[in-house]
Amino acid sequence: MHPALRIVRLGNTVVSFVGTVVGGLAARGVGVRLPPDLWWAVVLAAFSTAFVTAGGNVINDLRDRESDRVNHPDRPLVTGELSVGAARWGAVLLLVGSVAVVGPVVPRAPGLAVILAAAIGALLAYEFRFKSAGFGGNLLVAFLTGAVFLYGGTAVGAPLVVVPFAFMAFFATLSREVIKDMEDAAGDVDRRTLPRIRGMPFAAVTARVAVGIAVALSAVPFLYVVSPATTAGAAYLGVVALADAVFLVSVAWLPDRLHREQSTSKGAMAVALLAFLAVAFR
Repeated sequence: MHPALRIVRLGNTVVSFVGTVVGGLAARGVGVRLPPDLWWAVVLAAFSTAFVTAGGNVINDLRDRESDRVNHPDRPLVTGELSVGAARWGAVLLLVGSVAVVGPVVPRAPGLAVILAAAIGALLAYEFRFKSAGFGGNLLVAFLTGAVFLYGGTAVGAPLVVVPFAFMAFFATLSREVIKDMEDAAGDVDRRTLPRIRGMPFAAVTARVAVGIAVALSAVPFLYVVSPATTAGAAYLGVVALADAVFLVSVAWLPDRLHREQSTSKGAMAVALLAFLAVAFR
């Protein structure tokens, strides 16, 4: 893969794009039969999300060059495949692009501007202040993931519908971020991460509690979003139950098998995305 695609974490960027679209579809609840103007709004919001994600990943690599020599020695800035100057300009252009691309939609959905400003602010706060603080940084990354679904819901004018999905994503991401810090503990000599300051057992408990909350929240959509008696409700129940099971597996062996556990958590998020999509057909 081209180093420019590796530095933006193409997979994560695509997932953030898809998550925004899923958030919009789930909020509207009419399957994929959105009016053209709403499809336009959702797609532009999704590109905006993808640009923020990509820009944040570039900044992450710029800030983590030293620790990546231990934790991720194959990353483009460590190997020299990309220059620091090019990466800096790329990050700036991506963040500016995230604002520009959603501009045409903001007059009809001003909440997008609020969420985007909060997201960019959280991203910069994470990279330049809270990443080294450990758990505070984990909370900001979790917020950014949950905001993806709110962004899509806001683009179609129904953000409240996807609030439970945003909270599920928040706690699931929080668990994965803690697991990633556990995996990278050896190289994070300049960071006060949870496993480094409180130990691996405490970090493992934190990850498990976060997953437990996410699993519990997966029942909330049945209260006011979708009925289990409908086809969409049955589909959501089946897929979200699978996602919950995989999330539980992702914390079952902590603090051992860290790379496998965080990869399992990432897979569970992909399954959960399908569950959220099922709600769109209610």
